[in-house]
Amino acid sequence: MSISLASTLSSVLLAQAVPDYTRPVSSMSPKYFEILEQNSHIIYPLVAVLTLVLIAAGILQAWRTQDLDGLQKSEFKKAIVNELRSNITGLPGDVLAKAVGLDRLKTHRLLEQMQQDGMVVSHTNSQRLTVWRIRGAAPEASARRY
Repeated sequence: MSISLASTLSSVLLAQAVPDYTRPVSSMSPKYFEILEQNSHIIYPLVAVLTLVLIAAGILQAWRTQDLDGLQKSEFKKAIVNELRSNITGLPGDVLAKAVGLDRLKTHRLLEQMQQDGMVVSHTNSQRLTVWRIRGAAPEASARRY
């Protein structure tokens, strides 16, 4: 009898352990989780590529913004002009960069802009060194008479 009572008691407890339960509507998992799980082989690589594109765009944007703003450009151009006025024969770009306190490449870019604007002229000497000078400070090569 105790065996049958124990088996009956265990069957009753098992029946009570698995109640007829349904989840409330608010606790059901959203459909987008299922979509993510079913298409993860497509979605996650796309997210990775999009992330890399955004990082590359950020790097390019930061690289472009390393350029000088208008006020700084005008101040450095003024300093370059003053330095070239004190040396009428001209100065190489490297010497100008050190005198002005600017990077060589940025100084060269400013000098090229100034040359396009007609403020300075350049020539290459026999040592293959580009020398920059103020336009009109010395006679131009085309204006010399022999």
